[in-house]
Amino acid sequence: MALYITSLNSGSNGNCYYVGNQHEAVLIDVGISCRETEKRMQRLGLSMQKVKAIFISHEHSDHIRGVAVLSKKYQLPVYITHATMQYGRLFLEQHLVRTFRGYEPVKAGNLTISAFPKFHDAAEPHSFVVSYNDINVGVFTDIGAPCQHLITHFKQCHAAFLETNYDEQMLAQGNYPYHLKRRITGGRGHLSNRQALDLFINHKPDFMSHVLLSHLSKDNNCPKLARNLFVEHAGVTQVHVASRYEESPVFTITNNNYAAIAVQNYQPLSPRAMQYSLF
Repeated sequence: MALYITSLNSGSNGNCYYVGNQHEAVLIDVGISCRETEKRMQRLGLSMQKVKAIFISHEHSDHIRGVAVLSKKYQLPVYITHATMQYGRLFLEQHLVRTFRGYEPVKAGNLTISAFPKFHDAAEPHSFVVSYNDINVGVFTDIGAPCQHLITHFKQCHAAFLETNYDEQMLAQGNYPYHLKRRITGGRGHLSNRQALDLFINHKPDFMSHVLLSHLSKDNNCPKLARNLFVEHAGVTQVHVASRYEESPVFTITNNNYAAIAVQNYQPLSPRAMQYSLF
């Protein structure tokens, strides 16, 4: 009994996260094309036939770019709030649209998906926890600041996709215009490495086996820097950087992961992902 997770892409150029058991799965956001989603899943040996639903966190294009085509092709229901649907200007087949509310769990086969609100500059943004057989996987990206909702759910996760968008010094010294720097750091933008690390250090449960550092900025972060910050405090938790250029390995998450299991499943960054210095 396990959950299998991977990041198909993570960054401002597109976000898509896969969480499933042996028989069924869900996608959290589809910010890459239908074709690219299919190609990356095929390379990982994952079947689109197992995907039962798509859940949309908010309306920004890097989270919804491929959802309409993918949903139509595979007749997948899309769980989305009314405001996200409106502001995202999505044209989905009406019979495939499902609404959800925070703290009202949704069933997709034997998977349970729970949403909760977050701070982000979108109409009605939510984070998600996918649960199966007492295993919890969180998808926590595009968050302006940690709130009690996030802390409560992070403490319950056996694995998490956790935003580490920017290094504070790199952003401050970089070439972004002032208004964009303010947007990123203003409490409804993104989590910095330091904010995410504080959450990890203070609230990581002992049973968390994997953390996938996610949504790293291409210009204001470095994967080695972000990973090294976390490894020092990780203990048995394996730290992986989710790439903005390729899919991550598939990780196996159980409710009794220990160091040996985590090490067995861990794979370092691929040579391709290591070729660039800024992520």
